[in-house]
Amino acid sequence: RQQKWKSSVSTQAKMPPCDFVPEKYESYPYERMQKIREQYIVPSLRTYYKKPLLLHQGHMQWLFDHEGRRYLDLFAGIVTVSVGHCHPKVTMATQKQLARLWHTTNIYMYPAIHEYAEKLTSLFPEPLKVVYLTNSGSEANDLAMFMARLHTRNFDIICLRGAYHGGSPYTLGLTSLTPYKHGVANGFGCTTTMLPDVFRGPWGGSHCRDSPVQTVRKCSCTEGSCLAKDQYIEQFKDTLNTSVPKTVAGFIAEPMQGVNGAVQYPRNFLKEAYQLIRERGGLCISDEVQTGFGRTGSHFWGFQTHGVVPDIVTLAKGIGNGFPMAAVVTTKEIASSLAQNLHFNTFGGNPLACVVGAAVLDAIEEDGLQKNSEDVGTYMLLELAKLRDKFEIVGDVRGKGLMIGVEMVTDKDSRRPLPVEEINQIWEDCKDMGVLIGRGGLYSQTFRIKPPMCITKRDVDFAVEVFHTALQRHVERAA
Repeated sequence: RQQKWKSSVSTQAKMPPCDFVPEKYESYPYERMQKIREQYIVPSLRTYYKKPLLLHQGHMQWLFDHEGRRYLDLFAGIVTVSVGHCHPKVTMATQKQLARLWHTTNIYMYPAIHEYAEKLTSLFPEPLKVVYLTNSGSEANDLAMFMARLHTRNFDIICLRGAYHGGSPYTLGLTSLTPYKHGVANGFGCTTTMLPDVFRGPWGGSHCRDSPVQTVRKCSCTEGSCLAKDQYIEQFKDTLNTSVPKTVAGFIAEPMQGVNGAVQYPRNFLKEAYQLIRERGGLCISDEVQTGFGRTGSHFWGFQTHGVVPDIVTLAKGIGNGFPMAAVVTTKEIASSLAQNLHFNTFGGNPLACVVGAAVLDAIEEDGLQKNSEDVGTYMLLELAKLRDKFEIVGDVRGKGLMIGVEMVTDKDSRRPLPVEEINQIWEDCKDMGVLIGRGGLYSQTFRIKPPMCITKRDVDFAVEVFHTALQRHVERAA
């Protein structure tokens, strides 16, 4: 039977019921697992929480640890479990394919890759109709850079500060967050430009974002004009005029920054930036690794929320609901520049991955998960905004759909990041009350809420009440 457990933190919040009963945990004891971790697993793979969780089973938005405790998963394996842990439709399709054919590589034809390519590209506007399947987001972004350089015959790529586009030696130049930077030569031909962050950046106001919640900063913009956007575009032009040659290979941006804590740009910023890049012969790359597959609610792809059509789109994470797969979608013309020589990926588009990907697309449609992201995400943003108004340390609540950031500060005027040890305590308290959330931002000051897209408003009520209790405890500790 599922173990009843009491949190070490007292809370009025009642966890919504769940009729799923996890199997009995029968692997090694916790202490042995810890020893194995220390001895055999590379130390760069860090764990969350003072006492790391030992997770045993998952069901939709729920995770169960080795002792049978249930947690509401608001981080979804880092924005990866899109339709729910062990979604029955995806599980069934995978099991069927497992018994039929795992792998032959794409030098032969097999049904899964053709069926999936047609299904996936049907969700993109013209001329984005050709797909190259890979195994991870870093790999997809790596290939997108490569394609942009081959196609334009230019070299320089521009990216935004605070971006995360992967950890491979090639993509590390685009990833613009110090904790991920290693002291080795990287980033040749990659130039960062100012992040148009309307909360933390030099300019920003109360109408800039495509979000149900705006910043608390005031501005004098009128309908249809955004002074912050104009200033950030001036910075973008400045980079183009000073730091790169007259022609560039491209510009890459997430429609909303993920690892940096759901940072949103002013409306129309991307549209104008794309235009400036295209004037210089460059391609525009949209990194949809976190924003794709209906997560933003109003649209299936994040770039659609900006009213742009990129030249190359990269996909990963939610594409396979946790199965290692990724993709680059582009035009026939750009894809053909890769065909001049061999470029081969052994596991990319293997039969298993393609069947998983197709089942994920079916689940998103049949379960109405894009609409759920919009409805439940908007509800959550508005509920969290009430906590921002109540607590001085909640500096900003932002996002769209089920891609949400809550930035913690010492006070709203200075916007100084809340010290890490204080954030850790709030985070630990949430976990002890049964809610798992992510972390991000330059100073690890932003809580990242990006749950499986199947969560309900009842789950949100529980999560917000837990977060409220954790904030209240912080206030009491500080007093």
